[in-house]
Amino acid sequence: MNDSVILHAESLVKTYQSNKNKLEVLKSVSIDISSKKISVIVGASGAGKSTLLHLLGGLDRPDSGSVFFSDENIFRLSDDKLAKFRNKNAGFVFQFHHLLSEFTALENIAIPLMINGKSLDESLSRGNELINLVGLSERSHHKPAELSGGEQQRVAVARALANDPAIIFADEPTGNLDSANSESINQIIVDLRDKLGKTFVIVTHNLELMKLADEVFEMKDGNCLKK
Repeated sequence: MNDSVILHAESLVKTYQSNKNKLEVLKSVSIDISSKKISVIVGASGAGKSTLLHLLGGLDRPDSGSVFFSDENIFRLSDDKLAKFRNKNAGFVFQFHHLLSEFTALENIAIPLMINGKSLDESLSRGNELINLVGLSERSHHKPAELSGGEQQRVAVARALANDPAIIFADEPTGNLDSANSESINQIIVDLRDKLGKTFVIVTHNLELMKLADEVFEMKDGNCLKK
């Protein structure tokens, strides 16, 4: 695998059964994700963008095909080892933040660290670093219901960074936000790439984020082509 390629997918096929019909969402898709870059996946609704993202991040398994990370085919791992791989190497941000309502912003960020075996003190210390990184240190002890939509999504980005993942996968991270909050999230993504060398794979309809991307891939008719 080329040194600049952090993730390589080869011949991914994914089908879904709908009543008596079989829908082939991905038709032998291959894609290379470059390290320390922002790669976005675009396409019409139902084109298979989220399906591809979930396979690249190991959230789902293909019918056939491979995803290589550090020359290891992640789909040869058992479900338990695949879950450990995701927790260590992948961060996820979704359109809806999925924060735990009974915990503060800081605690939401700290939870993945504790799951990964860090002590409470270590987890909260790292959480404080990250909440400051996304500009929300003064909101650290607020629960999700006390935060705006944009603030909640910033917490979700910080949580995705908790275990210092190699790749952050984001599915429409600004899809539920107004233009001002979308711009804020876009800037955080760019800063994380430029200042921390983070790699992003993002499904988006956001035209501004597409302009900021290093690489753009389009899903169409079950195939994925670099634009």
